[in-house]
Amino acid sequence: MTMPFERSRSVAQTHAFLTELARDTEVPERIRQNAHFLLRHFPTKHDVLQAGRIEEQAKKIGVGTFGPVFCSSTEDW
Repeated sequence: MTMPFERSRSVAQTHAFLTELARDTEVPERIRQNAHFLLRHFPTKHDVLQAGRIEEQAKKIGVGTFGPVFCSSTEDW
């Protein structure tokens, strides 16, 4: 089972990887364009950590039906 910190780390690392692909001129143009297209709506590290904060606060006040998806800290990364 994937833990929230693992999921958060994975999403942040995927964003970094797509950014690297989009900027690498040695990668074929089509791949760079696809990476750039995917990044348009892909969450940043900040977005993921913010989502984790919101989920953690919702849990504290008893709101929400699911467990946390993301975490608000990079300590476990």
